[in-house]
Amino acid sequence: MAMHVPKSYFQNMMKEGTKHLSGMHEAVFSNLEACTELYKTIKTCYGPKGLNKMVINHLSKLFVTNDAATIIKELEVQHPAAKMIVQASQQQEAECGDGTNFVMILAGSLLEKAIDLLECGLSPSEVIKGYEMAAEQCLIILETLVCHTVKDVKNKEAVIPIVKTAVGSKQDGYEDFLAELISDACSKIMPTQRTFNVDHVRSCKILGSGVLSSTCLQGMIFKRNVESDITSVKGAKIAVYSCPFDIGTTETKGTVLIKTAEELKNFSVDEEKLIENSVKALADLGITCVVSGGKVGDMMLHFANKFGIMVVRLMSKWDLRRLCKSINATALPNMTPPTNEEIGFCSMVALEEVGDTVVVSFRQDREESAMSTIIIRGSTDNIMDDIERAIDDGVNSVKVLTRDQRCLPGAGATEIELAKQLMTFGEQTPGMEQYAIKKFAEAFEVFPKILAENTGLRGNEVLANMYNAHQDKVSGMNAGINLESDHCEVMDVVERKVFDIYLTKHWGIKFAVNAACTVLVVDQIIMAKQAGGPKPRKGQADPDDE
Repeated sequence: MAMHVPKSYFQNMMKEGTKHLSGMHEAVFSNLEACTELYKTIKTCYGPKGLNKMVINHLSKLFVTNDAATIIKELEVQHPAAKMIVQASQQQEAECGDGTNFVMILAGSLLEKAIDLLECGLSPSEVIKGYEMAAEQCLIILETLVCHTVKDVKNKEAVIPIVKTAVGSKQDGYEDFLAELISDACSKIMPTQRTFNVDHVRSCKILGSGVLSSTCLQGMIFKRNVESDITSVKGAKIAVYSCPFDIGTTETKGTVLIKTAEELKNFSVDEEKLIENSVKALADLGITCVVSGGKVGDMMLHFANKFGIMVVRLMSKWDLRRLCKSINATALPNMTPPTNEEIGFCSMVALEEVGDTVVVSFRQDREESAMSTIIIRGSTDNIMDDIERAIDDGVNSVKVLTRDQRCLPGAGATEIELAKQLMTFGEQTPGMEQYAIKKFAEAFEVFPKILAENTGLRGNEVLANMYNAHQDKVSGMNAGINLESDHCEVMDVVERKVFDIYLTKHWGIKFAVNAACTVLVVDQIIMAKQAGGPKPRKGQADPDDE
């Protein structure tokens, strides 16, 4: 006689097709394992000798990079728990613009250690409590590790070492050259006020030559041709229109009765006169260049050439806005002659050839300009894209420096010091939390280890050497790995000027611990049945539209 097996009550309560995972093994461990897998994928990208990943996204676009933020954005991680870590690293990207790898590796490492703790019989809430205590202590210790403060953010030489560390982790070998370029571009637009706008350092990618031919230019550059016959203007007075550079035609349907040939001749002459007058009005104001956001009429162009006015057309309204900022002009919505306040000024507008690409450049000779552009050269698009990401990190690190000038020792020195001091803190803590605190300390050991392994050194030997050096209370704090030597040597990072930015680490630790604890709190996963029908499109919007 077959037994009747009732459906579980949970299944009865929910809609058909609902998935329900509960209990330690189904929910908690599966979550932790998913996060740990993600972390193992990312960890080989960490550090200057980190390896690149080749990612092909849903639109078959190819990315070759070791920038964690890009990899994850293009991969679209589906697992709900792993998604939390991804979101933490995206938060880090928004807050500091760099340190995304750091957040993911730390969160992954914490969760990997949590698996050990849970298997030993601690409850998730004890682990979380220990982690939170450790994180609090960690941020207190971090303050004491500051080893360098940038005195003047406007001083290029002071900023270069910081930018170099940020760029070095993405583009090893080019870091000296790129740090110089980025610091140059940033110092040109460093405003007198405190706020620094990342958007004011633009990059323009032009195929050909090599990365070392990249240059920095004050002003802006566009990959476009000019409309007019005049191709260069010195000391240009510029009128900017966000509308087409053409005379408006009236929108009426009407009939014109023309009786004589004379009237027919005059009929079209009037329009011509009108156009000539409007262009002449511009020429009388001394305007030598017109930038338009719409199409350029043939007749307008003819008279512009006659009066010696250069005409440039920009397709993107965002570019038009940025150009206005760079030349200090106001974009006019209709074809009226501008007032003196609305006219922009530029030292040199010219059509140039870079490689075999035609560009229009707006250069400024003044000491300070509102925009600077880094022209990236490279042999393939992938290389240039990756250089662009490195530049983005560099510029962001300058921005973070304007908020907080403090720096920490780099090359794994900060992490080992944190691990060492947290270990001591764990030993002094009573209760079950001490195990979690010690594991939290161990999680930091992963950074020097990964740095070493990605370089081809033996991780454990490096760890031993570093702990050894960090025993010295005075100078030991700043001992980091020397990745340039073949033996697992330690170096004084302050001497070698390898610095990490304090804020990037501070936020990184906060976000990583938060994400790890959020994943640990989960004890059941309930997934509703996915809706049928076509999936909504997840196209990335144009980044300029933000």
